[in-house]
Amino acid sequence: MDVRIGFFSFTEITDPGAHRAYNEWHQLDHQPEQYTIPGVAYGERWVATPACRAARAVVDERLAPAHYVTIYLMGPPLQETLEAFGALAKSLWAAGRFFEPRRALLSGPLEITGRAVAARALVSADVVPVRPNRGVYVVVEASTGPPAAGALDALAALPGVAGAWAFDATSAFSALGFDAGAHRITVAWLDEPPLSVAPALDGIVDGGDVFSGPVVFAGPFETIDPWAWDWFDA
Repeated sequence: MDVRIGFFSFTEITDPGAHRAYNEWHQLDHQPEQYTIPGVAYGERWVATPACRAARAVVDERLAPAHYVTIYLMGPPLQETLEAFGALAKSLWAAGRFFEPRRALLSGPLEITGRAVAARALVSADVVPVRPNRGVYVVVEASTGPPAAGALDALAALPGVAGAWAFDATSAFSALGFDAGAHRITVAWLDEPPLSVAPALDGIVDGGDVFSGPVVFAGPFETIDPWAWDWFDA
């Protein structure tokens, strides 16, 4: 797990009837194909079910439509990995293996700037993302810079939180066409149902001690089980 960046995508599905098709494409075609790139160490995507969307503590106009969030963890050589990541997307598009009724609301590589793990998890902070989870709680701040000392530990100390990582936008890869804007993203991996853990995390967001920048998004997402894609069928 020699990873240095997380490539994020907050995604909206623009056709309300296309969620099943999108999930089939992403889980069974698009995401597995990323592992042909040596620098891609791990990837996972989570869903903001209708209940999760209703439980958001903070959401601005830009990220309000997000149905899913994806993270690819990448290691060195970073420039070559990102170049291959972009080239693969273009080649899949040219081959007709891309999904059109979608929109990336916030996308790009962010540097990993902090990691913490709950003592009860019995694993190192470096492997928290690959530990099985029941979902994540994601906080997006309109600022950059490492998290405050102890901030991630405070998150990891909450019941139901297995660990937390912080990611900060960097301009280092803008020449490659990637730009995540001036954002810090904090991800807490959960081993209890996201909707049951969210109120405690909401309290930390509202408290103002952990997150120093203006918070533009804070809310839960659930783990996606293959072929269980019925959240938006109604």
